[in-house]
Amino acid sequence: MLDQVRQFIDDNDLFSLTADTILVAVSGGQDSVVLLDVLHRLGVPLAVAHCHFGLRGDEADADEQFVRKLAKQYEAPYFAEFFQTKTFAQQEGISTQMAARALRYAWFEQVRQREGYACIATAHHQRDAAETMLLNLTHGTGLAGLHGIPAKSGYVVRPLLPIDKPALFDYLVENRLIWREDASNDSPVYQRNRLRQEVLPVLRDINPNLDQTLQITAERVGGAEEIVRRYVQDTAAEAQHTENEVTYLRIDTLRKTAATALVLHELLRPFGFSYLVVKDIVAAFGAEPGRQFDSPTHRLVKDREQLVITRRNLGNFGTQQIAAGQETLKIDGLHLRLVLHEAEDFALPRAKNQAALDADKLKFPLVVRRWQEGDWFMPIGMKGKKKLSDFLIDQKIPLNLKDDVRVLVSGDGKIAWVIGLRPDDRFKVTEETQSVLAVQRM
Repeated sequence: MLDQVRQFIDDNDLFSLTADTILVAVSGGQDSVVLLDVLHRLGVPLAVAHCHFGLRGDEADADEQFVRKLAKQYEAPYFAEFFQTKTFAQQEGISTQMAARALRYAWFEQVRQREGYACIATAHHQRDAAETMLLNLTHGTGLAGLHGIPAKSGYVVRPLLPIDKPALFDYLVENRLIWREDASNDSPVYQRNRLRQEVLPVLRDINPNLDQTLQITAERVGGAEEIVRRYVQDTAAEAQHTENEVTYLRIDTLRKTAATALVLHELLRPFGFSYLVVKDIVAAFGAEPGRQFDSPTHRLVKDREQLVITRRNLGNFGTQQIAAGQETLKIDGLHLRLVLHEAEDFALPRAKNQAALDADKLKFPLVVRRWQEGDWFMPIGMKGKKKLSDFLIDQKIPLNLKDDVRVLVSGDGKIAWVIGLRPDDRFKVTEETQSVLAVQRM
């Protein structure tokens, strides 16, 4: 086993066997006791971390004392933490298991950073990976859930991942190692235990080498995921761009991709859209503009030639005033910078996110607000006044971005700039202009 673990550490570049000090998570159970002993025999500099979750009374106290003695036996620095797990679970509205997981990994990382350790080693093994893979499949998962537990994720490493459970037990017996039993590992309350006790035995009757088979499958899925990741990355480079916290995806590019729904789901994963919703979005590619789709955090609108993704709270923008001499305004995702210039030798900006206004024609305080029905202005480059609603249609502003259009209004009520789109002709810089207020959306 030592040679197998050593080779796995090298092949996956988990850490340096001699140069790095590793924080080993030790519960006192079979797996973590083997991990500690194996790494010790490989000559890895070690420290031991133990979590007391306050869930099993005297048994948990005995576990902590056992691990403390174990660390002393291996002459390793010892760290222990006592958590109020149930209280934390209630506060966060999560299960006790999820709470324990969140608490322990957060604390492990705190210790690692404070003490300067290279990484955190956990005792996950081949059977754990198989169980995780099947649980994910039961709940519904993408490719990431089908490659089980990775050998390395961030600063967490899993040196025992290629070892099956019988080999771990044989190692315990051969080396006369002592461990603690955790009764909760047999409790049918937990889904993983039900899978372990009721489902996996049946599957192993069908395939005695199930754990190894699933490990090989996970490796193949992991390779496929990397291919998909690169394909999605290339698609994003061609189809996606973000501007002012709004993301745009070109429909024509998406249509040309293989497995369009799968690729789009990966692109939309950061915005919280489920795969079923993504399938509806793809089905709407040929529909009329204006179809809306919501995730818990974002709204997607199918526009004419693109998908437009915004945060769902963009419409919560209020009215803000800008006093004379004020240089910046930051509110609800909008950041304006205002600079007063002498008109002489001032170069007019060409970018849409900048406006040059005749400062002497402006009345302070200025007002920044959302546009409203009935608003009108006199766009530079057009004769006469125009309803802002018609102007937005002409500019082909997607439905979910119309709610986020803001206007800069002079103190006399005249719109001076439809921010990011067009200034008003009445405030344009002319030969008679003495002072210019340059306003830029950052």
